[in-house]
Amino acid sequence: MTASLKKTVRMGTLYGVGVGPGDPELLTLKAQRILNEVGVIFSATSGKSTKSLALEIVKDLLSPDQKIIPLHFPMTRNKGLLKRAWNENSDTVLGHLKKNIDVAFITLGDPSTYSTFTYLHRFISKKEPNAQIEIIPGITSFQAAAARLKIPLSEGEESLVIISGAKGERELKNVIDTCDNIVILKAYRHYDSILRLLEKRELIEKGLGARNVGLKDESLTTDIKKWDGKNPSYFTLLLVKKQNSKKKL
Repeated sequence: MTASLKKTVRMGTLYGVGVGPGDPELLTLKAQRILNEVGVIFSATSGKSTKSLALEIVKDLLSPDQKIIPLHFPMTRNKGLLKRAWNENSDTVLGHLKKNIDVAFITLGDPSTYSTFTYLHRFISKKEPNAQIEIIPGITSFQAAAARLKIPLSEGEESLVIISGAKGERELKNVIDTCDNIVILKAYRHYDSILRLLEKRELIEKGLGARNVGLKDESLTTDIKKWDGKNPSYFTLLLVKKQNSKKKL
């Protein structure tokens, strides 16, 4: 009896590449090498927009023969619409991988930190468990902010927690009494309520802020009470240092 051999289809590799917070010089050497080697680069866009800040960061490093494909993700909390978008986008990426094409999905900051890449990774892995996926870490906005503000994120035996401000003061209340250093990302939508909680806990004087780190309109402050934060951007973050407030490096 002749044993039948199942033909193995060779697939390309998907690289999740963190491109940092905004300054192209913060791109790692490995990220740059991968971006120069892959044939296709995917970038996330919101709604019908074709603009991608991640693409703006790396565009000068890319060659004209590389294919750039935007993946559209709706800005909505509708789980049905989100799932449909992830399904369609993962199918698009898989279509290239199955042609044995190496591709990269570029993401702001780090692919493992509040990144759209996490969902793409999950959907592709579920559809194709043998898919080759590699993650190239990147510098986060809060790391860059601490460097620009010349402060340590944490030191000695201090604790450090990173939370999302998307739910306002709710998540902050869960950690504010137990952590020495707190990073609050996505602080734009509920900025005022977060500041009110810090004021109530007598921590407003221990807060620092950063907006659009590494971009042309970057704004930094060691006094969030007086900061022009009435109209915070999507890329607004706060740092709260309870033990060593504003202690510089």
